[in-house]
This record gives sequence, structure tokens and C-alpha cells, in this order.
Amino acid sequence: MTFQVGDKVIYPNHGLGVVERIEAKTILGTMCDFYQLRMVANETTVLVPVNNVDSVGLRRAVCDDEIARLYALLSDGNIDSHQNWKGRFKDNSDRMRTGSIYDVVEVLKSLMYLSKTKNLSFREKRMLDRARFLVISEISEVTHKPMTGVESLVDEALARCFHTKDQAVPVRRPAVALAASVALPKVTTATPATARRALRGN
Repeated sequence: MTFQVGDKVIYPNHGLGVVERIEAKTILGTMCDFYQLRMVANETTVLVPVNNVDSVGLRRAVCDDEIARLYALLSDGNIDSHQNWKGRFKDNSDRMRTGSIYDVVEVLKSLMYLSKTKNLSFREKRMLDRARFLVISEISEVTHKPMTGVESLVDEALARCFHTKDQAVPVRRPAVALAASVALPKVTTATPATARRALRGN
């Protein structure tokens, strides 16, 4: 994938950047071409070797047509939930590194939903904040809407997602109620008179 000066690109885990120039530099005696990116979030400059674009996951920002798909994904009620911390953290880290906005959305949904029921670790909270920022900032840039407005729309979509997820969880009947529904045999107590008649065969 190649880019031109002025292209808006996404650098995985860093967010939105603009290609300001393409320049050649000599590194350890070897001439290499670099994309010079200005990162929108903090106005820092990042150099990415042209030959490393695919390996680092540099990509163009999504187009207008994909915004509706992103909101649909944010609100669809499908949430990956791993109970094992190590497995969950590895899967989410791998997704964040792909650079795909759709993978980042899945991380955002998973960690946001988990945070409703338990305290996240420091590393997971940082990942959640990062995923949230990456999703909101890219949608904001593509739609030319302020981040505060996009943030509200993302939160509304996530609320629908969690509601759908919670509604889909089957409700288990309490064991006591189940036991009460079983009919028990009637027990009678014999009196001394009925016992004597039973012995006489009456």
C-alpha cells in the first residue's frame, strides 16, 4: 500500500496521522524512503519506513460509507468475553496491533462490557481508554463532527449493545421453585383403632 502527501492514515495504537512528506534518509549506510506523519492527537512527528508499511499495519482512514457499518457493529449485541485474564489480554492486544478499526471496536465492546461488572486491571483500563479514543477520533475525522458529539453517539450504540447482550442471557429458574412444583405423595397417620382393624383383616 502506498500513500501520497496529504493522505490521512491510521497508525495502529497511535491513531490518526497525516502524511506531510516523503523523504529519503540514509540509515546505517542504506538509503531508505520514509513517510513523515504528523499525528493529529498530539502534533508529534513519526517516521515510518515505506518498506515497513504492511508490517506495522499503516492504513488509510475508513471512508464515509463504512461509518454506518461501524455503528452497527458497536450496537449489535455480540461481545467476546474471556474469563481468563491472560487469554483475554493476549487476544485484545493482538487485535489492537492489527490496526483494523473493526478489531478495535471489538476490544472496546469487550472491555466496556466487562468493566460494568468488575474492576479492570491497570493495563486493561489503559487498553480500553486507547480503544475508545481510536474509535471516536477516526469517526470524528471522517465525518467532520466534533469528538464530543461522536462520543455521545458511540456511547448510545454501546448502551444498545449491552442491553441486547443482557436480554439474550437465559434466566435460570431457582432450585427452590423447581422443587415446589413436584407433587409429593400424601402421607397419613394410622390411629390405634385403625391399626387393630388392619390386624383383624377388617
